Amino acid sequence: MNQKNNCEFCQIVNKEKDAKKIFEDEKALAILSPNPCCAGHILVMPKEHFSIIEQVPDYLIAHLSKITNKISIAIFEVLQAKGTNMLIQNGVAAGQKSNHFMIHIIPRKENDGFDFQWQPKQLNEEQMSTIELKLKEETKGIGDFEKEEKKPVMLDKKIEKIDKEENYLVKQLNRIP
Repeated sequence: MNQKNNCEFCQIVNKEKDAKKIFEDEKALAILSPNPCCAGHILVMPKEHFSIIEQVPDYLIAHLSKITNKISIAIFEVLQAKGTNMLIQNGVAAGQKSNHFMIHIIPRKENDGFDFQWQPKQLNEEQMSTIELKLKEETKGIGDFEKEEKKPVMLDKKIEKIDKEENYLVKQLNRIP
């Protein structure tokens, strides 16, 4: 059995498992987290199975970002949140529990007990310069984003042939020399 078949979130996408859906379109799904850290914790994910962000096409990341932004606005309005954290746990070392890429939207209020603070690490100038040079070299290609392939538009209705005798505009066009 492959990863997709074992994926709890692919099962939700395929309606094999229930979830509290907040938003859905042809590419993405947003649900209330089945294991929330607080009320209103939402997961935004692609419908197609990707394990980590590096596998997700650029155009789909852009689409998920737009959805995340709109849902965050709704959280402010409906839940009276004072802030939101958007969290991507990318890989097991980053705390990723499920093998399906997703963006967590976490509503925040004053003194809610969550602490995403960390103690800054002190690096010397040589360490900073080495990291800078390595990352600059690796990121030279940024800007070459993947484009979504355009799919042909399928019409549901049959196109009716216009009767030239009944259509005034067609008559007028036929009169033009």
